This record gives sequence, structure tokens and C-alpha cells, in this order.
Amino acid sequence: MSDKSLHGQRAVVTGGSRGIGLAIVDALSARGAEVVFTARSRESIDTAIAALPEGRNIAGIACDVTDLDRMKTLLDDPIDILVNNAGVIGPIGRITELEVADWAENHRVNVLSAFGAIRLALPGLIQRKGVIVNLSSGAAFNPMEGWSAYCSGKAALAMITRCVHLECGPLGVRAFGLAPGLVDTDMQAAIRASGINPISALPRETLRPAVEPGQAIAWLCTQDAADLAGRDLDIRDPDFRNRSGLEPLE
Repeated sequence: MSDKSLHGQRAVVTGGSRGIGLAIVDALSARGAEVVFTARSRESIDTAIAALPEGRNIAGIACDVTDLDRMKTLLDDPIDILVNNAGVIGPIGRITELEVADWAENHRVNVLSAFGAIRLALPGLIQRKGVIVNLSSGAAFNPMEGWSAYCSGKAALAMITRCVHLECGPLGVRAFGLAPGLVDTDMQAAIRASGINPISALPRETLRPAVEPGQAIAWLCTQDAADLAGRDLDIRDPDFRNRSGLEPLE
């Protein structure tokens, strides 16, 4: 069996009903993984499954990722792959304009839910020597006007990736962060609507398709990427694109 195959592996993807999440579900299942994804509503799950190829081993669970009791029922059985994709961009605004409660809600979704999922899944991931992929961002390392909540949350998640690698890497768990670049998603639509920093001014036609981070993350879950464990990777890096099978950027 090729190192690129994920046959026989069980994966959970949070926020998998659209955009990058849906592309991840598609790419993992195309490599043979059994995939369960979370979404907020049954309607969005049904729409997502209808958009995916038939015959794949895919299921959706209506679940708010901040509900750790509900997530526990999903992660009680051992899995091989956890992809923390669910996340929000808001609140967008200058620090002087933001409410503390809204800022904290961003971290509840982007940081605490991801850590909670990792903590719940780790016993099984250690048992099966599995993989964790956290959706990172260039904003984790570069401050952006209006994005104090998002930047700081992604920075925290990047450090969580490193801590998991430090503590659980010796136990066989491979943890990665992946910055997917500027992708044509609903989040980017919200950014354009805000008009608050240079990212919001980028034309939609300059954004990359969600299929690219989907394919890259599926590759990270294979043994071929094992030497990159513990790192926050950027999909725009030429060497990474070459190794993960993506076309070079122009």
C-alpha cells in the first residue's frame, strides 16, 4: 500500500460542510479515509454530502464545536486523523471599537474548541499514532489591522501545535499547522465587506481555490509528510507545494 493512501483510517474534520473544510473532507475520503465532519445544521450537512462524490465513506454530525460534551461523543472512539478547521474571523474592528465578550468568543471558537478536540482525541491518536492538523494562518505571525482577535487566536493555535508535538510527538502523534493562503471562501467575503485592511481590497479573482488546501492537508496526513511534524507550514512555500503535489504559483 502506498504511503499516500489513507485506507482504513478514521478522520474527523471540524467545520467540514463548506469551503476549505468541505475540500478537506473530499480530499481525505478520496485517499480512502472514513471521514466524519461537523457542521452547525443538518441542512448544511445534507447540502455538503450532496456535493461530494457518491460511494465515499462520509458522514456529517450536527455539532457546535464549542460544545465539548457533544464533541466527546464524536471523539470517544479512537481516530487516526483530527483536522481542526472550524473557525471564525470576527469580530473585525480596531481594538478601541471591540467588545471584550465578542473578542473572547473568537478565542472560544478558534482556540478553546480546537484544544478541546485535541484533548478529547489524544488518547485514541496516541494509541493509533495518528495525525492532528490545525488550520493556521499568516495572521498567526503578522499583525493585521482590525484582526486582533483572529491574529492572537491563530498565534495561540500555532503554539498549541508546537506543544502537542513536544509532548506527544515522542508518543507517535504527528501535529502540523497549515496556513492555507488566501482562499475563495465565505470568510474572505466577510473580510472584503469589512474594508479595514489591505487583505479586504484583494479582488476575488486573485484568491486560490479551496481544493488546494484540501489536497495539501490530505497529504500531510500521510507518512510522506512525517518529517515536517511540529511545524507551521505555509501552502505558498514552493518546496511544500512541490512535495504535496500542488502546481507552482505563478
